[in-house]
Amino acid sequence: MQTLGTRQVYENPWMTVREDRIRRQDGSDGIYAVIDKPTYALVIPLDGDRLHMVEQFRYPLGLRRWEFPQGTAPGMADMPPVDLAARELREETGLRAATMTELGMLDVAPGLSSQRGHVYLATDLTEGPHEREHEEQDMRTAWVERKEFEAMIQRQDVTDAQTIAAYLMLLMHERSTS
Repeated sequence: MQTLGTRQVYENPWMTVREDRIRRQDGSDGIYAVIDKPTYALVIPLDGDRLHMVEQFRYPLGLRRWEFPQGTAPGMADMPPVDLAARELREETGLRAATMTELGMLDVAPGLSSQRGHVYLATDLTEGPHEREHEEQDMRTAWVERKEFEAMIQRQDVTDAQTIAAYLMLLMHERSTS
């Protein structure tokens, strides 16, 4: 596919929406809308058999959702992914990790977004005060046993695709290291 031109449709500090004029392999022209967002980090805080989760209101869904701590740092795009992960963990939960293990990469919605995410396992945790942003003021946190976490997925209390995919990465990591 060849890009013939790009037009920015919308921009704010967290995202840009652009419309690309394209030429397909068969020679036909078309358009492709793309949401550009900064790379994010997702962190799985693990203490024994407990996972630390955050719950917050997700405006586009109109629902409160449980998920692993995750986020971006607009204006700090050059931050190393492990530092972004540590920042998100501290900001949302107050936890600090002595060990951060990279588990892999996730593409959020590759059919419409360029956003990619680094997934980390955080262990050897110590608790401290959270440093939430203003938008996160309604956030709640909780330790959840793995069995309960899996039940939350089955009950659809956890529906965040990145959280569920990251948990699969954790299971595969544990299988490969045991």
